[in-house]
This record gives sequence, C-alpha cells and structure tokens, in this order.
Amino acid sequence: HHADIGADAPGSMPLSRSLEEEGLVLAPRKLRVRGRLAADWLAEIVQATRAPHILRGDLLAQLHANDLGADRLQALARAGPAFEEALRALNEYGRRIANAALREIPDGVYAAEDFLEDDGLGRRDIRLRAAIDVRDGRADVDFAGTDAQVAGPLNCPLPVTAAAVYYVFRCLMPGYAPACAGNFEAVRLSAPAGCLLNARPGAAVAAGNVETSMRSVELLLAALAPALPGRIPAAGQGTMNNIAAGAGGARPWAYYETLAGGMGAHARGAGTSARQVHMTNTRNTPVEVLEQAYPLRVRRYARRRGSGGAGRHPGGDGVVREFEFTADAQFSLLSESRVRPPAGRAGGSWGSWGSSGSPPAGRAGGAPGAPGRNLLNAEILPGKCQRRAREGDRLTVETPGGGGWGAAL
Repeated sequence: HHADIGADAPGSMPLSRSLEEEGLVLAPRKLRVRGRLAADWLAEIVQATRAPHILRGDLLAQLHANDLGADRLQALARAGPAFEEALRALNEYGRRIANAALREIPDGVYAAEDFLEDDGLGRRDIRLRAAIDVRDGRADVDFAGTDAQVAGPLNCPLPVTAAAVYYVFRCLMPGYAPACAGNFEAVRLSAPAGCLLNARPGAAVAAGNVETSMRSVELLLAALAPALPGRIPAAGQGTMNNIAAGAGGARPWAYYETLAGGMGAHARGAGTSARQVHMTNTRNTPVEVLEQAYPLRVRRYARRRGSGGAGRHPGGDGVVREFEFTADAQFSLLSESRVRPPAGRAGGSWGSWGSSGSPPAGRAGGAPGAPGRNLLNAEILPGKCQRRAREGDRLTVETPGGGGWGAAL
C-alpha cells in the first residue's frame, strides 16, 4: 500500500475509467535475482511517482523486511516433517472450527440486495445481489444478479470480492480461530464474469477495493440477519470515506487516508463511534504527523454527534474532519452513503429502493444512521469527485453514522 503509484491524481485514487489511469500496472517480474537488485527496474518504478526518493526508501525497507521473514520461515521449514505436520494440524483445526460455526446457521438460502449510489461518472443505483446457500456446514455464495461492471472505478477483481466473503464468515467464528486456509475450505463463491464483483481485466478498480468491498460485507450481513437473529449488527457506515490529496512541483507530496465512521448497534449494546468499520483495517493518521508531513492543517476533528441511528441501542456516530490547505493542491474523494444510508435488503423477493429510498439500515426496528456529507468551503461536493483547492480553502468530510438496534424506547 503506497500513497502514490503514478496516477495523474495525487494519492492514486482517481475517478478512473481504466486500470492504466490508476497508476503503474506491472507484470510479474523479479526485483532481485540471486541477491542482486534489478536497479534499472527499480528506477523505472520509482521515477513514475511524484516523490521517487520516498518510494525507493519504502521499497528497500519492504525488501529487507521480506528477507527477514524468509530467513525465519526457512528456519522453521528446516524442522522437516514436524513443520509440515504442524501446518496440516493447524489447517485441520481451523477447518473444524469453521464447520462448527457454519452449522450454527440453519440450512437454507438467504438472499439480499443493495445499491451503490454512483460510479462518479454518471451511472447511478448500481445493484449488488447475493444468495447464500448453507448446507451441512458449508456455504455457497452466489452474486448472480449483480449489475455489470461500470465505467467508473467501483469494479472489483474476484479476489477482492473473496476477501469480503471470507471476512464475513470469519466474523462468525470464535476469536480463537487461527488465521489459516482451513477456515475457508467450506466457503465457496461465484460471480458472473464481467459483473461489478468479477470485473474483466483492465477495468477501473481503485474504489472497488475500498467502497464496493465494504458494501459487499453489509450485503452479506443483511442476507444472514434473518438466519442469525441477535447476532448480526445493524449496518455500519458502509464507506471508507477515501480522501487523497497532493501536488507536484519542487516539493511534491501525496496524502491518502480513509476516515472512520459509525458502527451499527447490536442486540447487546450501542454501536461504536468514530471507528474504522469492517474492511477498512487502518488507523487514524495523528493530526501532528499529518501537519508535519503535508501542507495541511486540521481545523476540526470531532465526533459527529447525533449521526448514529436511533434505537433501543443507538448506532455509533461518525466523525467530522476539516482540513485547511496551506498550499494549492488537487484532491480526490471516493465515498458512499452520501445520498442514503447503507443497508442490504434481506428476503426472497427483489425490489429497488431507488435513489431517494430510505432502506432499513437499522435492525429489529432501529433507525438508519445519517448519510455523510463532503464540503469544499460552503459548497456541497458529490460523493465521488476530483477538484483543485487553493491555499486557504477548507475541505470538510462528515462521515456517516451506524444504524440503531431495536425500536427506540
């Protein structure tokens, strides 16, 4: 994960129409052979970015970290049969835990659908569908009925879709389940070639890994909610609120971050506020570090009170983060849940919420969280956009809240 991989837009998160517009596309090739670094290829990679000296240092650090990991793995492997036997035992243990967790789901087919708001290039209400067939401790996830891939960057390669599927089922397993392939041998998935969740090579995918994967998780949780009453939380913020900014020139810079939001409430308590939900898997960038490294000043960073959905257990609140640009820059926003709150619709009959619908993002009678909002000074921005900012301009991102659980008392 590098903040700049050579795209025209700083942070390499553009409103792209193809993979090539998103930065470097590298065929598999060895960066080092028998200990010798392919210096010409390394130079080719780093020179494609805004700050080659930074990327060069980062790549060399990664190489050395991999060296250490390889040495330690080889030391384990030299144990011979004992190491291989331990791997087999670990995967068998994971397989048993996964089968037991899946058997807690009543056999049946559980379906849901949801809609992404837009692809940033004019396409709106993009349908996601999933059907989960659970039988005898196994689960087959089928995304048939999902819309075809789009012109904008919301498309997913199948491995990204698989990551969302595996994440959901891993959440249903106990915390002591080991991280191994055995956990997922009983989970299979399929998606039509050329659909949003199995895009063909060359499609724009910058937002698929962040926005579409996040909504795929909410879709699957919505499908499983009727089968596991009391275990599935209300929908969370349903977006990663991606912000990328930077500039070229004599002092080039590139900043990229995802922003926290509200988690959905659950049967035993309220949702957590200001949390990186589900697939985000990143931490907050401290204000002091951000301001030291970039020509940005954080004017406000606060909990967005009241943005969580009402309910017996309220949803978590999002955050408000206001940036002031202390130099001219270009920025990109890739965000969802700006028109309506995230929510999969569970059930066997398909229907459309439409662009102005308000689906039940809460659970068990809870209310949905508030959608997010992006502003440049006083101008409300679309969820997905690329703009230029002048010194003194302020960009404010208000992230969505999570849904509430149960009817409010």
